[in-house]
Amino acid sequence: MVDDERERSRSRWDDGLIARRAGERPGPAPEERAGTGAAADAEDVLPPLGGGYGDPLRARLSALHELVGLSRTRVEGEALAEAGRVLDEAAARQRLSSQHTVIALAGATGSGKSTLFNALAGVPVSETGLRRPTTSAPLALSWSEGAAGLLDRLAVPSRLRRRPLAGGAGDTELQGLVLVDLPDHDSAVTAHRDQVDRVLDLVDAVIWVVDPEKYADAALHERYLRPLAGHAEVTFVVLNQVDRLGTEATDLVLDDLRRLLDEDGMALGEHGEPGATVLAVSALTGEGVPELRELLARFVQGRTASESRLAADVDAAAVRLRPVYVSDGRPGLDERVRDAFTDRLAVAVGAQAAGEAAERVWRRGAIRACGTPWLRLYRWYERIRAHGSTDPHLESPAEDELTARQRVEQAVRIVADESSRGLPAPWAQAVREAAVRGAQGLPEALDDLAVSLGNPAARPPRPAWWPAAVLAQVVMTLLQVFGALWLVGQIIGVVQPGLLPPVLVMLAGIIGGPLVEWACEGAVKGPARRYGQEAERRLREATAACGRAKVLDPVAAELMRYREVREQYATVVGTRPSPSRLAGSGRFGPTRRGAVRTAARGR
Repeated sequence: MVDDERERSRSRWDDGLIARRAGERPGPAPEERAGTGAAADAEDVLPPLGGGYGDPLRARLSALHELVGLSRTRVEGEALAEAGRVLDEAAARQRLSSQHTVIALAGATGSGKSTLFNALAGVPVSETGLRRPTTSAPLALSWSEGAAGLLDRLAVPSRLRRRPLAGGAGDTELQGLVLVDLPDHDSAVTAHRDQVDRVLDLVDAVIWVVDPEKYADAALHERYLRPLAGHAEVTFVVLNQVDRLGTEATDLVLDDLRRLLDEDGMALGEHGEPGATVLAVSALTGEGVPELRELLARFVQGRTASESRLAADVDAAAVRLRPVYVSDGRPGLDERVRDAFTDRLAVAVGAQAAGEAAERVWRRGAIRACGTPWLRLYRWYERIRAHGSTDPHLESPAEDELTARQRVEQAVRIVADESSRGLPAPWAQAVREAAVRGAQGLPEALDDLAVSLGNPAARPPRPAWWPAAVLAQVVMTLLQVFGALWLVGQIIGVVQPGLLPPVLVMLAGIIGGPLVEWACEGAVKGPARRYGQEAERRLREATAACGRAKVLDPVAAELMRYREVREQYATVVGTRPSPSRLAGSGRFGPTRRGAVRTAARGR
């Protein structure tokens, strides 16, 4: 039965938005539900998870349910096993009677728990004796009807279910109490210990019965009390057989027992703080038993034991899950990390080099167009001598690849490490895997991007003033030619002699040509720089968009999921509601101390 409920609860777990939408999906209309008949699935008629609990606990259970759904694909199943068990038990317990409180009576061999069980019942219902172990199976004692489902959940057979004779159903003080006598937790029979462990996981509260000889037994403290220290509010520790001790010895043993419980990490219900109740009784003589019955009566009538137990289970699950959800620092993708990643991709794709090349080509084109023909002829000669060819593409040999693959991989690795720094191991791994998946095909995508944008240096623009500059350079060249022809004409006698005019014309052309070129070179610096910067900007922005879509967005999605899960975990860890049993103050504190004093005075 419990396994079936656990399986149904696991089937309801979902992931991310699907889980949230499933939780928000409205149920069928009454007429539709009525029409399904007996064939309707039982899951459809069950109340929502935590529906029978108070608002604080219900919110924590819902957050835990969401936490498991969001973490299934990222956190190992073993880490979520305890959370899944708590959800299963919460779903199972809420479907059973909320008017009953199940309390287990546990203890070591010879501690007298069966005798105390009979003393609380008012009639011998549990076998006692010198043979060990005496109790071989859980025995249940119920003070009211309606607890069959709870006992079925504990797997207590019908033949081992009892009703007290003393008081019977009219014993209103203990109405709703279901007391279960367990086998010895230190029994030599393994099956007995397994039954104890199984039932302790399902009951609402537990009474640990210890005796003056075994109250400090390491098996009790290390196996049970220390791991269950967070369940102090639903724990009673009863020192039995105090009739064998004197008053001073009882006080010493009680003090030492409280010290051991404190070392176990179990809070004690003293000084107005909630915690475990410690008291002394003698089941054989009845000393302290009425006070214990009064404590149990008030505890049962509070009707919050199951919630307190479940809240403690949620606390324990949250503690185990803390390494999985709580980070050491403040991980994330801030602007610094994003900009650094974009810069590395820009370097890998050669954005800055492309911009500088475009600027150089633009300037070189302007100088060639506006330069003197004699200077262009000289540069042409220099290229032939340097390369042995007139192919201009030999000036900058093409690379085999447009992007540096290793630089891209390094950029992805760095952004993954910086984004996941401080994250718990499962979420850091998820971030790194998201970055690696996005990096697949990123170098090729950057190559295609560079090709699609084209080479900005291949087709530089021509400013509107270039023709005027070219025309001025042509005029300067014509002046030089005209002056030279004039001089030649004077030499051969075709033109009247006069040295100064042709020389001045030639000087004007010779000096004006370089001046025009220098003026154009100065005027082209600003536009060429802007052209190169624009080319670099376009390639950088396209590269950043590609890197953002393939790497940064998936990493940001994983970080967003972690933040969502972290918020759910914070809700799970949230403030516990005030317990109904505040030992040491209020309803139960004075009674507990009174029980000890009464037992001491009786001795």
